[in-house]
Amino acid sequence: MGHQIRSSLAAAGRWVRAIGPERAHLRADIVAGLPRAISSVPDGMAAAVLAGVNPVQGLYAGFAGPIAGGLSSHTRLMVITTTSAAALAAGSALQGVAPAQRPAAIALLVILAGVALIAAGLVRLGRYTRFVSYSVMTGFLTGISVNIVCGQIADLTGAPAQGSFPLAKALDVLSHPGRINVASLLTGLGALAILALLARTRVAVVSSLFALVIPTVVVVLAGADSVARAGDQGGIPRGVPLPHLPDFRLFSFSLVTGALAVAAIVLVQGAGVAEAAPNPGDARPNPDRDIIAQGAGNLASGLFRGIPVGGSVGQTALNVSVGARTRWAAVWSGVWLLVILALFSGLVARIAAPTLGAILIFAAIGSLQPGEITSILRTGPGSRIAVITTFAATLFLPVAAAVGIGVALSLLLQLNQEAMDLAVVELIPLEHGRFEERPAPPTLTSHHVTTLDVYGSLMYAGARTLQARLPDPAGTRSPAVVLRLRRRTSLGATFVRVVADYAGRLAEVDGRLYLSGLDPGLTDRLRRTGHLDGPVRTFEATPVVGESTRAASLDAEAWLVTRPNGGG
Repeated sequence: MGHQIRSSLAAAGRWVRAIGPERAHLRADIVAGLPRAISSVPDGMAAAVLAGVNPVQGLYAGFAGPIAGGLSSHTRLMVITTTSAAALAAGSALQGVAPAQRPAAIALLVILAGVALIAAGLVRLGRYTRFVSYSVMTGFLTGISVNIVCGQIADLTGAPAQGSFPLAKALDVLSHPGRINVASLLTGLGALAILALLARTRVAVVSSLFALVIPTVVVVLAGADSVARAGDQGGIPRGVPLPHLPDFRLFSFSLVTGALAVAAIVLVQGAGVAEAAPNPGDARPNPDRDIIAQGAGNLASGLFRGIPVGGSVGQTALNVSVGARTRWAAVWSGVWLLVILALFSGLVARIAAPTLGAILIFAAIGSLQPGEITSILRTGPGSRIAVITTFAATLFLPVAAAVGIGVALSLLLQLNQEAMDLAVVELIPLEHGRFEERPAPPTLTSHHVTTLDVYGSLMYAGARTLQARLPDPAGTRSPAVVLRLRRRTSLGATFVRVVADYAGRLAEVDGRLYLSGLDPGLTDRLRRTGHLDGPVRTFEATPVVGESTRAASLDAEAWLVTRPNGGG
């Protein structure tokens, strides 16, 4: 017991030393953290508005996520903070919650998402993020961007909106222009103009802050009381927040599905951060540790009543551009935001709400990738169906449902691609041990050895595609088939069933099936199934490519000599 305690303490000590601030980079990281903290003020508040909760809860997430995530991520320059997609998913999950209960409900949702992410990292689900189709992800993120624009039209114009989804609300506002509050519209358009003018200047990093402050000051000086303020959505607590346990009485099925949707979005989006900012000299990212770090960031954010957080490609790129050197740049940005909260939280309530809508609209439009969408639409019918289906689902369905459809569609596309990509070719022996590839014949030839090779996956649908493309033995006598399976490390039950059925069809016409190039361990597993006895012969792979296939062919030719009419 004492030895285990000492080992655990030693491991903890090594971890502390590994994540501790480096003296050589301390100044650079502290300085780099400040502009990112300043930029996270408007971004965090806008994300909270998107989630339908008090804007200050976005600031709580803006300090808790970077601190907890920065201390635990593998990708050292990753910034774990608020993202529009996660905020929109959270807002969609809270639609059925009474407005007064949403601040507490979102804290519970964020904690549930954090637990789900930590569990996903512990069971190493990071490697499965690559199975999410690029077309599906592009359609989903495009739909998210359009939803953000449509959902903020009401805030930008100060007009009441009705509708069950953002597009319907936007159309309701635009079809009733008489409801538009001119002062609100001018405020929002002024913020958009500032964002557009500063986008390509040296102060682009803090352009959102200018777009937040300047129009608000104008509104206050002009006495435009008809313009909605951030404080209208609830009282803004002053000072530094303290951690709170969530209200578990708000637990519901919709909250769980919403948390899982948030976790799925964070998981996939975070996977791109390691590619955008890889560790110096570290060739191998650790997606599972980054997933756990994002889970830790959400747990911390939830305990401080914040909104969801995740790895942000944009904020990570900003972190790199302002001179960050280690993980402590993200941590210091969280500390800086705590200082800003302590000094200026009382001013948050006075922010003009249209400016937050403008920031969200500008960011959403900037994230659209028309070139990528056009490329996907030209790629082929599969990609076209994927991007359009996911885009439509995101527009018209709750985000949790759209995420589920996207995941299911990615799996279907993967299986369909595996089945479509499978090719069966015939290998014709040449001199010097070489082979010529030809299209597989539709039927077999009596008293002849046909050697086949297979390209593509043999799992699930791929095995059924193989079944349809194997030469037909009907009407022949004593055909032999050699099926080359080199470098196959696993073959599922569907493949075993297909091979057993084909071997049975060969046996009915006095034929025989050979499997060559098998991995030794795979041979044992196939034999234990009990389906490959009798007419099936197996030849294990050797270090020499093609040797086991040639050995199987020679064995088949020798066997044909023993069959009636085999020598004629």
